[in-house]
Amino acid sequence: MRRALGLQVHFNLRMLIAAIALFAIEVIIATKLNDYHFIRAYFGDFLVVMLVYCAVKAFWNVEATRLAIGVFAFAVAVELAQLFRVADVLQLTGWARVVVGTSFSFHDVLMYAAGCFVVWWVDRLNR
Repeated sequence: MRRALGLQVHFNLRMLIAAIALFAIEVIIATKLNDYHFIRAYFGDFLVVMLVYCAVKAFWNVEATRLAIGVFAFAVAVELAQLFRVADVLQLTGWARVVVGTSFSFHDVLMYAAGCFVVWWVDRLNR
């Protein structure tokens, strides 16, 4: 196994498939489900941290708790970028604006926490 940035490179097909499936669901939520407020406003945030977790775990062998905390910290950083209107400051448009987001919500942070907990728990159960 090679090491990249101090992490052991390790391919995990199950996590890659999960990441691809979650990405497809996120694209559907972002493009087709505008009329479903709960799904668009909350469930997408719940799933996006799972997507990031699975994508990292697909290629690197990272301890579950450490990864869940890191993903949560990253998600909170993105949410804080929304609070400080980084998308407007950087004049982002299109998909970049969708990815960074434009409106801060404490509920999003709660969804990130719930998503990180669930993906961490499922990963620990499947060891």
